[in-house]
Formats: sequence, C-alpha cells, structure tokens
Amino acid sequence: MIDLDAMFPVMVTNDLEAVKQFYETVFGFTAVFYDSNFYLHLISPNNSIQLGFLLPNLVNQPEFLHPIMSTQGYVISLEVKDATLAYSEAKEMELNIAMALKHEEWGQIHFMIQDPAGIHVDVVQHLAPAAK
Repeated sequence: MIDLDAMFPVMVTNDLEAVKQFYETVFGFTAVFYDSNFYLHLISPNNSIQLGFLLPNLVNQPEFLHPIMSTQGYVISLEVKDATLAYSEAKEMELNIAMALKHEEWGQIHFMIQDPAGIHVDVVQHLAPAAK
C-alpha cells in the first residue's frame, strides 16, 4: 500500500496571478509556493485544503500537462458551515455566480461560482437528508 500524506488537484491555467488573488481574497488561501513563470500552490487557512495551478506549455513538464485543462465537467467543492451566508458574501463581492443558492433534497445547500480560470467552485453545506 502507498501511504498518503495529502491530496490536491493541479490545474493547468494561463493566469496564475488572477487565480492567486481570487483564492486568497475569496477563501483566505495562502500561497505557500508561487513562481509566476511556473506554478502556484495554495493552502487553506486551516491547512486542510490544497490547490495547485500550473502554467501551460512548460518544456520541463510532460506533454500531457501542456494544454490548459478543460473546465467542462470539472468542479472544486469547498464545504462551508453556512452556505446561505457564503452566498450572501459572494453576491456582495460581485463574484461570477454560475448557479444560484439551491437546497437539494439529498441534504445539501449549495451554490457555484466561477474562478478566473473558468473553474467552477461548488460552495456546499451538508445537512441531514430530508425525511421521505
């Protein structure tokens, strides 16, 4: 068995600075590594979530990492304690809201925003499922 310490996606995008500013401002992430010519690594305030972003077409990377990733069918889910409050804050910050606040019968309240790289971020609060 391979023993794991952490998991994080690495997404290929054109504008590391815009992505850095977005996640720092909106969610309080900190850049623990940032080289504007290569890579950005972010960590959440409680150190439980990590995100990586890589520039496209880098000669030192394997060819499959050269293209910008397709954002269709891809979402980052970030869990919050109060999705209704987070939605209010997202509207106040005039974020790009891709899906309005929604109550799901399976026990979620969530909404989606889109980051500067075009990646959808699902901001979700988990509840007890509704009784049937």
